[in-house]
Amino acid sequence: MSDWFRWEGNDLVLHLRVQPKASRDEFAEIQDQRRRLRITAPPTEGKANRHLIGFLAKAFGVGRSQITLETGATGRNKRIRIHAPRRLPIALRELASATRGTGRLRNGLSL
Repeated sequence: MSDWFRWEGNDLVLHLRVQPKASRDEFAEIQDQRRRLRITAPPTEGKANRHLIGFLAKAFGVGRSQITLETGATGRNKRIRIHAPRRLPIALRELASATRGTGRLRNGLSL
């Protein structure tokens, strides 16, 4: 299992390194046990964090209220908790390997 994510019951916890002011929103490579995530929002007045939560909510098929920024509110390294994700973004399908090859998320939804 990768060190940049873990399942805690139905919750998915992500360790991210966020790069604000990027040219587009996208998941990138794994670096120092964190998944790099590029977002277009600037890192001022909480704009980047709000944009990040919106991006992740859409990507994982959940409401914004199901995403918690646990650590890293003012830094680039963040720990995010997603309660019961409904889908996995295409760029993160390796998360499926944590389900022992069943093709299902921990909450029972298919990939």
